[in-house]
Amino acid sequence: MTALVSGIARGLRAVHWYVGSVMGDKDYERFVAHQRRAHPSAPVPGEKEFWRRRWAEQEAEPNARCC
Repeated sequence: MTALVSGIARGLRAVHWYVGSVMGDKDYERFVAHQRRAHPSAPVPGEKEFWRRRWAEQEAEPNARCC
């Protein structure tokens, strides 16, 4: 029974990770890590500004996205 519960929990974590990856849940965190690594003296925009810029870029270049 414990193995079954463990397997279900592992499956749910995998689904949660996948959906989060597709939806971009970790994109801002990755962006901040990149900015600090590659451009340490540049200011890092807040999360709200990050998403605002990202959505504006997607609207400006609609052919660059999959859907």
